[in-house]
Amino acid sequence: MARGPIRIAIVEDDDELRELLRRRMARSEGMEVVRTCADGEEFLHHLGALEVDVVLMDINMPGISGIECVRRAKTTKPEVQYLMLTIFENPAYIFEALCAGATGYLLKGTSAEELVAAVREIHTGGSPMNTTIARLVVNSFQKETAQRISDEKLSDRERGVLDGLAAGLMYKEIAAKAGISTETVRVHVRNIYHKLQVKSRMEAVRKVFPKGL
Repeated sequence: MARGPIRIAIVEDDDELRELLRRRMARSEGMEVVRTCADGEEFLHHLGALEVDVVLMDINMPGISGIECVRRAKTTKPEVQYLMLTIFENPAYIFEALCAGATGYLLKGTSAEELVAAVREIHTGGSPMNTTIARLVVNSFQKETAQRISDEKLSDRERGVLDGLAAGLMYKEIAAKAGISTETVRVHVRNIYHKLQVKSRMEAVRKVFPKGL
């Protein structure tokens, strides 16, 4: 049975940017914009009745911030994936957003092609980040040598995959580095989550690298 389009919602307080994002997504094959919202309150109000797969979420909005909006929304529909869009190149924002439940983090200057690719990636289980964002994540981990814990159940390959997740790498980048397929990376990630009894990238990283965060 053929899959339907990726259903997208956009939460952005800037009217011009919100419309630009809507047009970018609407004209991309296999994507459908089901809702646009000017703030977090509006999105949370409609979330219960909204059939959506991926949400493009601004961070800095009046009222409820994008991070707090994701945190609240995840308790209602945990299966929805959130891609944060921001002008902030700040590791604190990145970690806070990912810990709240976001799955990807891009800068607002990202090209239309990269944004569309990121939406497709996040929908298929990836965690897209700009190279700049990924580098910030890596640098933040390198500032302190973190003691590893809770990873004795993991295989050497799974530890390597977890290191990639902690560095903010996308699945395809982890795969290329390890010389394995992207699908194999996804299998390892599922096994890591099961063994560590966690449900997300950030939960796994925080459990094994508590001092790194």
